[in-house]
Amino acid sequence: MTATPQRNVYVDYDSMMDEDIVEFAREGSTEALEYLINKYKNFVRAKARSYFLIGADRDDITQEGMIGLYKAIRDFRADKLSSFRAFAELCITRQIITAIKTATRQKHIPLNSYVSLNKPIYDDDSDRTLLDVISGSKVTDPEELIISREEFGDIEGKMEEILSDLEWKVLMSYLDGKSYHEIAVELHRHVKSIDNALQRVKR
Repeated sequence: MTATPQRNVYVDYDSMMDEDIVEFAREGSTEALEYLINKYKNFVRAKARSYFLIGADRDDITQEGMIGLYKAIRDFRADKLSSFRAFAELCITRQIITAIKTATRQKHIPLNSYVSLNKPIYDDDSDRTLLDVISGSKVTDPEELIISREEFGDIEGKMEEILSDLEWKVLMSYLDGKSYHEIAVELHRHVKSIDNALQRVKR
């Protein structure tokens, strides 16, 4: 059993396993909690970038991911789970997806959906994308099955019907991770024109 670090006593968290640090955080160590949040915040941001919700700011999705991280710290049980990172990843993903599903139901807008085309599902080094998830070529865990092939086709089809040619191209490039400047150069448009097109899409 791990002892909780006392106040004013330096603890080298870098040399500790995450599972032990989580135990400290669960027992009231603010330093341990802050360490875990700082350690995993880039991981949360990378995962948040894998999702796109029309009408929502990317920071909103990141915030949901941070809530998932906090829940992982709160609920982790070392005697039942071997890896905190794997558990945190699951909690972060569930929190983001739940928030997006809730937003979609509340707004009743088919386009207000999570669409990640070519971005990694997990961290930036991952080679799994939403297209892989939809096709089922690399994913067998139901928790990772975000939307079905049919739902994705419906979303894509409705987008193409509603959006102008420019708006569609801008959206696809934006989801592909390109900057406004890169999209402007690619489409031979001014950056302001790209920004306006994306704002119309988000509305």
